[in-house]
Amino acid sequence: MSVTYLISAPPVRYYPERVDDDPGWLDEAGQTAVAAIARLTGRLVAPFSDQVTLWRVGRVSRRLARLDDDAFDVEILKLRTQIRRQGLTGSTIVAGLALTRETSFRELGMRQYREQILGALAMLRGRLIEMDTGEGKTITAGLAAATAAMAGLPVHVITVNNYLAERDADTLAPVNRRLGLQTSVILEDMKPPERREAYRAEITYGSNTEMAFDYLRDRMHFGPEGPRGLRQRLRRVTAAQDAQNQPVMRGLHFAIVDEADSVLVDEARTPLIISHQTDPEEEAAWANRALKVARQLQDGRDYKLIRDERRINLTEAGKAHIARIVAEEDGIWKSAIRREEVITQALSVLHIFRSGDQYLVREEKVQIVDEYTGRLQPDRSWSDGLHQLVEAKEEVEVTGQNLAMARMSYQRLFRRYVKLAGMSGTVREVSGEMRSVYGLITRRIPPHRRSKLRYRMPRVYSRAATKWQKVAGIAARETEKGRAVLIGTRSVETSLIVSEVLEAHGLPHRVLNAENDYESAEVVAEAGQAGQITVATNMAGRGVDIVLGKGVGEAGGLHVILTERHDASRIDRQLAGRAGRRGEPGSVSVILSLEDPILKVIHAPVMRLLARIPVLGWSARLKLFDLAQKRAEKAHARARRELVRQDRRMNRLLSFTGGLE
Repeated sequence: MSVTYLISAPPVRYYPERVDDDPGWLDEAGQTAVAAIARLTGRLVAPFSDQVTLWRVGRVSRRLARLDDDAFDVEILKLRTQIRRQGLTGSTIVAGLALTRETSFRELGMRQYREQILGALAMLRGRLIEMDTGEGKTITAGLAAATAAMAGLPVHVITVNNYLAERDADTLAPVNRRLGLQTSVILEDMKPPERREAYRAEITYGSNTEMAFDYLRDRMHFGPEGPRGLRQRLRRVTAAQDAQNQPVMRGLHFAIVDEADSVLVDEARTPLIISHQTDPEEEAAWANRALKVARQLQDGRDYKLIRDERRINLTEAGKAHIARIVAEEDGIWKSAIRREEVITQALSVLHIFRSGDQYLVREEKVQIVDEYTGRLQPDRSWSDGLHQLVEAKEEVEVTGQNLAMARMSYQRLFRRYVKLAGMSGTVREVSGEMRSVYGLITRRIPPHRRSKLRYRMPRVYSRAATKWQKVAGIAARETEKGRAVLIGTRSVETSLIVSEVLEAHGLPHRVLNAENDYESAEVVAEAGQAGQITVATNMAGRGVDIVLGKGVGEAGGLHVILTERHDASRIDRQLAGRAGRRGEPGSVSVILSLEDPILKVIHAPVMRLLARIPVLGWSARLKLFDLAQKRAEKAHARARRELVRQDRRMNRLLSFTGGLE
């Protein structure tokens, strides 16, 4: 990849970030009122203001387009100087957008559409934009990032994984280079000196995980007082100019978050933790004992399994039963609170966590599967002994438990950016949470071309076996027409079931899941060819562009078959959005069954009975799935709110030490 870094960049002297105050209920009410007024004002004023800005950008663009290359390079230097001196104002934003747009055309052959300019303009104003999949979010972000960087703001473009970060940085590097801007990318195997140099570029691409942990490590370096404390000021004045004494990042100036709902909502259920490990032998001893005790307990008598929230509640009888079983044992078993927590975790591992769903065992190690992206996360582990219990259950080597040295939630991190913006194709469902937690107002950007994506009538069958036969039949019919077919599943386990069914029908296909993620580029490259059937988990969702092969568009484009509902409807829309991109034809079938796992989280006996009635039960069947999905979404939202409250509570309790950072 072509990446350029600043040469002989000065050491970090200032580390800007927004002060993250914990608002009270009155502050939150005030913020809600201000946001409502801002939205109303925006709806009334923005259309006229945007049209004027678009006209001005178009006028400057036409002038730049008439210049030859030498004159254009002179104009770049002139406008960059003007933008740098004046900062982000109305006139410099117009100049920056027009300049970047023309440079994009000369370097990449792509000139951004009016809708993409609107998206970039909204992000420069600190908005969260929703653009349909395939509408060019990458080059839209490039417009905003380059304009802000020319104004002197270091920009972080944050996305969900290293592959997308490297791809987007590589795509836009020629444009930024022509503008005189350095582009860099943060990758997982980079050492601190390399990361420090990368962050000194004007535009830095990286995954949310890499950048979040770099910031958390910097906070540990600063100590309890933070970057603006007296100790840090004295250190900057008196310390030797040693790079090792400098933080890695330059502060939190401006972030553009790609796939914002995934990063700011889905990932926000898990806090960021830097830890050290405990003794693996000790962990193995209590984990195996806990599983043995848990297997002696009885559902309904000793504990209750709450499926919709995926948690276990011990009954009073169960607590007494556990106490009797471990009465003669020492260590953690002497503490009632600790032993009940451990047994609750062990029951969750036995009855909720399954290989092929939440995790995989690869190379004799337990590796977490991200529910929303379908990708493995080999460097992550569950906290509070949960990971060790899963390892003991799967009879692999039990590792040490990670004990927190520093901790922070994604919510607290991203609220500290001085300027924050984002984009996604599926954000309207969580627009309220984005506003209340991050202060981000959502702006819908209309598509450049009218969508040709068509949804077929959903089908819900009584038995899973019938569903899979129908899926195979649809795949066969569509490929006979010369179309490509993508079959979406929720887990690795289900993708393998679909593969077996297709093999039984003699249908050649490719499978893309966490077990063969190393083949993802090859599988995606072939997924749009005529007659190709691809079975995939969420790995074929966000950020994946399936290019149609010759004749596929004329035959009807890509056909997506959704075989399960996810916990969040946004994930379903992401997978469906692989079809019908850029105004291409495409279609979506939703094929479900009353035996699907998501229905296990609800009871609704009357509705279930109605759903079993042929023909008349069709409406009740769909309502069952809607109810289950809404309940799961509410449970996740409740978990995120609790994490924010816990984060604030922990910070207040430990405020005398600077908080747990």
